Amino acid sequence: MSNSADSPGTGSSPLRGRFRPVRVLTAAVFALAGLIFFTSFNTAKGTNIRTDASLLKLSDLIQERSHKNGQLNESNAVLRDDVEALAERDDGSTKAEDDKLAALERNAGTQKLSGEAISVTLNDAPPDATAKLPGYPEPQPDYLVIHQQDLQAVVNALWQSGAKGIKVMDQRLISTSAVRCVGNTLILQGRVYSPPYKITAVGDPEKMQKALAASPAIQNYMVYVNVYGLGWKVTEDGTVTLPGYSGTVDLQYAKPVE
Repeated sequence: MSNSADSPGTGSSPLRGRFRPVRVLTAAVFALAGLIFFTSFNTAKGTNIRTDASLLKLSDLIQERSHKNGQLNESNAVLRDDVEALAERDDGSTKAEDDKLAALERNAGTQKLSGEAISVTLNDAPPDATAKLPGYPEPQPDYLVIHQQDLQAVVNALWQSGAKGIKVMDQRLISTSAVRCVGNTLILQGRVYSPPYKITAVGDPEKMQKALAASPAIQNYMVYVNVYGLGWKVTEDGTVTLPGYSGTVDLQYAKPVE
């Protein structure tokens, strides 16, 4: 004899009240989809992600901090000059010691430097650039902007040529300077710059230009100059004076978490 629980037509069958995970899961999926749709609609309506206020605020904050860092560097330079002037009044050192200190300061890049110079200017290509020569693909966005390695290639070539000092934009480079790019902006010693980027070096103009032409990295960059229109300009500036480095000379390094 069959049990009443086995009869699908019995109104009291316990199968009708049994927990069914599939139904619950289906309902949860629909609920989650509805929540995602509502959130996307609420976020997207009337909002242009390219002009979102929060992104603009972040950009403004970066520019403000960059400007503040520049002011602090200028103040630091003035104070450093005052300290050196006071120290020179009566420091008890000999002339030989003073000459040695002056040489160290020149090599460290903390003092002004004058001499024959050249400037190299790099710039992004026009946003609507196309391939100018046959056999080359149409440009990707990445092809049309200055990259960190492009700036580093110029700086390295100038150092290798025997340059006595280098300035990137309005800042003097020293041995601990790092030329870094984030997106198409340059971050140098706490300050932010946009293209075009100008690099000025004091040294033998002929040797510096030969070093630029001989650099494999710059030769590769010149392909993009000729094909896609990236900016490249080298000029002889005559006698110029580079500023002394005015930032901190303290080394910053990571520390392990204890």
